[in-house]
Amino acid sequence: MAYDLANLPLNALIAPLARAEDLLARLDERVQKSPLRDGFLQRSHFADAAAALWLDGELVHTEDLVLHDARMDIRTPTHELTRAHAVLRARRRIFGQKPDWALSRVGILALRGREDQGGGNGASHGRAGSDPDAATAATWPEDDAGESLSEDTDQEDALAEELAEIDAVLARSSRLLAGENLAPRRADSPDVDAAGQGAKTPETASFDGLGPLIRDLDWDEDQRLADWFAVVDQVKNMPAVLSAAIAWEAWQDIEPLQHQHWLGTLLVAALIRQRGKVASHLFCLNAGLRIIPRERRKSAVRTTRLLAVLDAFAEAASAGLKELDRLALAKGQMERRLRNRRKNSSLPALIELVLARPVVSAGLIAAELKISQRAALDLVAELAVREVTGRGRYRAWGIL
Repeated sequence: MAYDLANLPLNALIAPLARAEDLLARLDERVQKSPLRDGFLQRSHFADAAAALWLDGELVHTEDLVLHDARMDIRTPTHELTRAHAVLRARRRIFGQKPDWALSRVGILALRGREDQGGGNGASHGRAGSDPDAATAATWPEDDAGESLSEDTDQEDALAEELAEIDAVLARSSRLLAGENLAPRRADSPDVDAAGQGAKTPETASFDGLGPLIRDLDWDEDQRLADWFAVVDQVKNMPAVLSAAIAWEAWQDIEPLQHQHWLGTLLVAALIRQRGKVASHLFCLNAGLRIIPRERRKSAVRTTRLLAVLDAFAEAASAGLKELDRLALAKGQMERRLRNRRKNSSLPALIELVLARPVVSAGLIAAELKISQRAALDLVAELAVREVTGRGRYRAWGIL
């Protein structure tokens, strides 16, 4: 499947592109130098994960996502909530790696939950193929050296088999938690390397699809990913924001992944980070797309869709600047409560926690600050943070 880049309407794209470039540069500069950077990063991860599910037509409450991430669910997690948490973990993983990691072959395999297909599990092979140290073997008595070597080799083989089984279970669990497929894949499906080219390997020939009932077996994800990487390679000499907009439009058109379509916005954000346009954080493209009306995002005219994406970049950057201003104002108001406080007070730590989470509960505060829930409630009362749930049985607080 080829994506046509000919006859781009550059005259219509210049003005929105310039606006988006300017806002992204301003946001990156402010986040880079802001004392609220850590809190802004954490909040952006939660907001973008919830927005990703909103774009798919699913509603995930931010407070539920925060509590689920802290393993303090107040109700049974829904399928939508677990998907939003997968987006959250993927964002954190991308931002925690080098800027070019997400778009590399290793990064793509890891984000799709297929780490063990990128060349095998080095740890397992190292354990299984390890030999006794030669210098140590030379010190054994000659009469029982062979017997001891045989016993130790048998023990190592048995241990290696057990460790290999544990590694296989852990790898399978990681893929399952990431929402990845675990059914055997088709033998003729090629893999994708860092440049987006197809390459069939024995490691990648063992997994594909969730079965014919819920997956189209003719949907060649690896080949579609290769087509998308080809588009990314074609726009590498264009401005960063325009390249990202075209990359997202190509992702929408090619649809490489059936069950992880949300990964496209994260890869586009990683592309901007790789190009150095936004280096201080992982851009929240989902939050920007949420602001744009669906009629523009899903228009039949490609020019309208590209303009919608550029406007999404600008709107998300503008919202990020407003969020920084709001957090700075809230921090200044809360820090007034620190006057005449003792040096070992937990109130400063609570301020940092409130700035880093959209909502906090008594249990979350107690777990993070290592205090009792009664002490957490007293601190919240002293800080005068607004209660956001409106419930008597379960209460949570946040900056609105």
